[in-house]
Amino acid sequence: MLTANLIRTKRDGGVLSEAQWRFLIEGFCSGEVADYQMSAMAMAVFFKGLTRTETADLTRCMVDSGERLPRVTDRPRVDKHSTGGLGDKVSLILAPLLACCGVDVPMISGRGLGRTGGTLDKLEAIPGYQTKITTDQSSRVLREVGCFIVGATETIAPADRRLYGLRDVTGTVESIGLITASILSKKLAASLDALVMDVKVGSAGFMPNLESASELAESLKEVGAEAGLPTIPVLTDMDQPLGRAIGNAIEVNESLDVLAGGGPKEVRDLTLRLSAEVLVETRMATDIANAEATLADALDSGGAKERFEKMVHEQGGTLSGHLPLGEQKDYVAYQDGWVQSIDCPAIGDAIITMGGGRRTVADVVDPCVGIDLHVRIGDRVERGQPLWTVYESQTKCPPIDPVVLSETEVSPRPLILE
Repeated sequence: MLTANLIRTKRDGGVLSEAQWRFLIEGFCSGEVADYQMSAMAMAVFFKGLTRTETADLTRCMVDSGERLPRVTDRPRVDKHSTGGLGDKVSLILAPLLACCGVDVPMISGRGLGRTGGTLDKLEAIPGYQTKITTDQSSRVLREVGCFIVGATETIAPADRRLYGLRDVTGTVESIGLITASILSKKLAASLDALVMDVKVGSAGFMPNLESASELAESLKEVGAEAGLPTIPVLTDMDQPLGRAIGNAIEVNESLDVLAGGGPKEVRDLTLRLSAEVLVETRMATDIANAEATLADALDSGGAKERFEKMVHEQGGTLSGHLPLGEQKDYVAYQDGWVQSIDCPAIGDAIITMGGGRRTVADVVDPCVGIDLHVRIGDRVERGQPLWTVYESQTKCPPIDPVVLSETEVSPRPLILE
């Protein structure tokens, strides 16, 4: 097989066999298939798509590029993954929260893709936090804490780790087949018993409408089932950021608020629902209402926050309260009205411009920059009321006006769509 021929086949809308995908993935990991060739293949897939069989084949090849995590306790192993969106810090809360409820959460996460922030970038805002640890170290943390959050290493789905970085900087993120293979390869390598998928729908995520999000949800559910991993998709609104905080350190701070029983209601509600789904799937709870009540107790009692702090400590981090942010600048409403919409692309681009995201794989993220959005769609505002706050560091925030006001009343948006 020749790599160029396989690229041509996919470019022209052809279907590759499992043997051909295995040739590409093994060659990519060994260096025989160059980054620029895999970037070209990713672009061909972006435009021509993958069949469900191709997606399953690619997923298996990416899992087989590394090792699977060992089971170290007899507790059920569960996880959650989000397709990504502005202000989505649920993973930071969900992992320690579920660990309080008798399940293990071996979470393998990623960095920012495009405008959406990455869980690893957020956690690395905590001084000393190590997202790269050995399998023996992660197994020890899982036994003692019940959860860990790490990145894909050279031994865990290494093909995905390398391809993930290329997709981020080549405009090939929004591919249903590649998203499915990327997510499930990491989750299958974690030897899970159940996975809940938060599929974001709207301008602040990768799936712009319900139709494309539903297609991704079905892909994840079917490929997961074929691989023996029960996968529960939940479609949620992402036409506005989740919560108030958008950035890295600022999202850690908001997560700490939620873990302490406070924080924005929508962040708490979504975390409870996603967590409840896997507790029911693993029979650790009888129904969603019972599961949410148990989980709410773990938040309100401070147990989840203590578990998060223990995880941070075991992974080398030092956390003593909220993290420092950049220079603060407040922006206020210029008229009375209702919040009609939020310009999410403008917010995401502003974060990247200030250094809170990446333009290239090698870019270093500035954790101190961020935006605090004080309103949500449907809120009533008055002239002079603060709408958003910018936290700047080395690079100033470009001019943005992300909050669009209406003179007539606007209805709030539902958080959970399907």
